[in-house]
Amino acid sequence: MDGHAEGEGRVYQALGDQHISEHHHHHGGGEAGPDTPDSVRHPAVGRPPVVLRDRLEVLERLRESAASGRGCDIHVLHGLGGCGKTAVAYDFFRSATGELGLTGLWVNASDRASLRAGMLAVASDRGAADSELLAVRNGFRPAADLVWEYLDRSAEPWLLVLDNADDPAILRDGSWLRTSPRGTVVVTTRRAAARWWPGAQLQHIGVLPREDAARVLCDLAPHSGTMEQAAEIADRLGRLPLALTLAGGFLSHQVIDPWSMEVYGHRLDEGERVALIDQGADALEEDPRQLVGRTWQLTLDTFEARGLTGAVALLRLLARMAPEPLPLSVLNRPEIEEVLPRTRTETALRALLDHSLAELVDTSVRCVQSHGVLLDSVAAATPLTEVAVLDSTAVELLGAAVPAIPDAGPYEPRLRLLAPHVLALLRRVADSPAMPDALAVATRLAVALHRTGDYLSAWETVRTAAALTEPLLGEEHRLVLAARSREGRALFRLGRYTEAESLLSRVRRAQERLLGPDDPDTLDTYHGLQLVLGNLGRRDEALALLRQTVAGRRTALGPAHPLTLRSRASLLVILPAPGLETEDGGTLLSLPEECVRHLGPDHTVTLGARHNHAWALYVLGRLEAADEEIRSVAEAYDRRFGPDYPIALSARQLLARTRAALGHRDEGIALMSDVVARRERALGAGHPFTAASRGLLGELRADSGADQT
Repeated sequence: MDGHAEGEGRVYQALGDQHISEHHHHHGGGEAGPDTPDSVRHPAVGRPPVVLRDRLEVLERLRESAASGRGCDIHVLHGLGGCGKTAVAYDFFRSATGELGLTGLWVNASDRASLRAGMLAVASDRGAADSELLAVRNGFRPAADLVWEYLDRSAEPWLLVLDNADDPAILRDGSWLRTSPRGTVVVTTRRAAARWWPGAQLQHIGVLPREDAARVLCDLAPHSGTMEQAAEIADRLGRLPLALTLAGGFLSHQVIDPWSMEVYGHRLDEGERVALIDQGADALEEDPRQLVGRTWQLTLDTFEARGLTGAVALLRLLARMAPEPLPLSVLNRPEIEEVLPRTRTETALRALLDHSLAELVDTSVRCVQSHGVLLDSVAAATPLTEVAVLDSTAVELLGAAVPAIPDAGPYEPRLRLLAPHVLALLRRVADSPAMPDALAVATRLAVALHRTGDYLSAWETVRTAAALTEPLLGEEHRLVLAARSREGRALFRLGRYTEAESLLSRVRRAQERLLGPDDPDTLDTYHGLQLVLGNLGRRDEALALLRQTVAGRRTALGPAHPLTLRSRASLLVILPAPGLETEDGGTLLSLPEECVRHLGPDHTVTLGARHNHAWALYVLGRLEAADEEIRSVAEAYDRRFGPDYPIALSARQLLARTRAALGHRDEGIALMSDVVARRERALGAGHPFTAASRGLLGELRADSGADQT
């Protein structure tokens, strides 16, 4: 909708939250004051919003309040810059003045001078005499008292909008924000803390839902692409109204070589995202709030001016990571001292929350989150002299949040929350000395995810990390090879045996050539590859490789190292019956006792050795002993990891075998049915592990039927 001005007034065009810096005003026939706005009867929003999506609920509440006629209401619209707070206020203003017949008054509250000048213009509009205004200007009468006296005496009910009130202290110090029975007040602000707005009704204005965000792009650039393509771009832009408007404006105004939405999406992924978005503002005026590259810099400049340098440093640190929820515990560590004193982290975070630059979210873990376009904007504007220390600090903080030696355990949601931040950091540190350390953290995180049974997240994390770093470090870099090895291990657990074998074999050849067969990384690949080969039916190859792994780990790590003992425990599963009693000079069957001596009875390697030992006893026909041991191990797994943990399911499956072999077939069938159901839920019906369990269940049922016959 087009705005218009009366007399010598002017309408300014802009997008998103903004303010107007040029002022001249004629009231009562007097001389124009240098700080007086052109008009308070028309919103100084420049270009009205072309499209307003997903704000109907907010607008309805505002309209109900204004239509009630009771007055005395203050509504505060707060949120991140660029979310369309001013657009909502504008639409309500238009509705209130047009449909409800209210007198609309609009004041720019972005600074003291603009607020004071605008509010005095409101007093003049409501009937204040020039002599009264002169008394205020000369300091003989309180300005706010005069304004609210005339607002309270207004013959017509009114709506007063205080736009861009991002410094609430300005309103508080002058007592400018009050209530009146004659009208309704609406404030737009980035300041979210309720303490600034006592007695007001707070309404958060956030990003748009996906469908509404896509419609904004399609409304602005209807011939550039489909709704689904628009939705994909909207996701890349974080569904921020300002960014969507700029993107739509860019797509709709190209003449020589118009881009499609598909091309625009590719360009967003390729280079400087913020600079590309801001190209949509080329035809607009110079107000920096119209550019996503500057819209938040105003707040950071304010932080600097107020001495809140810690808030700036913290936001720049967050900008090295992802727009997804980040566990607050990551920031509460001594490693942050390189960027800001740990004692000031709390104050810095509160400043970001108060200015809508971050928000707290609870995903079963308390987290902080910032918008992606904001983070990109801050990262692009970060001084180069600070980048190295920010990168290294981010790596250290994320590294400290990942277990130094990941162990088996139940699902840990905090680990999955770290994955997008580790990957975002890898994207930020391209060509940086911090990249190898960041890749090492990503690989360790993948190991930790793997050992909680979250194989898909482990695979996605390490695969992406390797893909990001391989072009820069080289495919034969030690850390890249280690990442690819973990990728192969995850593929195996996902049931993709052929892919796992191909990848692990390739990594093995490179590591043997570059590092040697006894290097710990090479031996780790050996251990993973023998698991794949065994499940592919190539048991002789698997056994030979496992024996090589055991020998190499004994030499490289020592006989009591957990990894050495883990590989020896794997021999209990792969060896045929005759070899179980002769391997390692006949000492293999006493491995659980050896693990207890070196690691303790509760260590996961000890439990794994007992699990495999129970299998060996089953193979040797010692059913009572096997049944007793696996029952104890299964109970320990359930207590420690939960009944859905992969190892716990394997133990319960072996227990089903021993119970059935001892004549308790119904119990065995019940146990096996439960394993199948749980594996179908966790892995899917087509996973090889699920299929194997289902096959065993069929065998138990068939044997039971034969017994009955």
